[in-house]
Amino acid sequence: MGFFGFLLLGLLAGVIAKAILPGRQSTGWLLTLVLGVLGAVLGGWLGSILFDRGLEEFFSIQTWLLAILGSVIVFLIFGALRRR
Repeated sequence: MGFFGFLLLGLLAGVIAKAILPGRQSTGWLLTLVLGVLGAVLGGWLGSILFDRGLEEFFSIQTWLLAILGSVIVFLIFGALRRR
């Protein structure tokens, strides 16, 4: 997957994670992109450690599930830190 494909994956995973989480996350599109990319990296890392499968192709369902799961985790951590 190329650089721009990874950015698009992170942005879309961040948008989906924001839609999944309850409440209102007041983040703009740039912060959503950054948190989504961080979530995709985290999801790929966790997938490679736990399941021996990381991020693969852009159109792989495994890639999307790992990126969304990682983005949800990153958004939860960001929300917890922001409330403090």
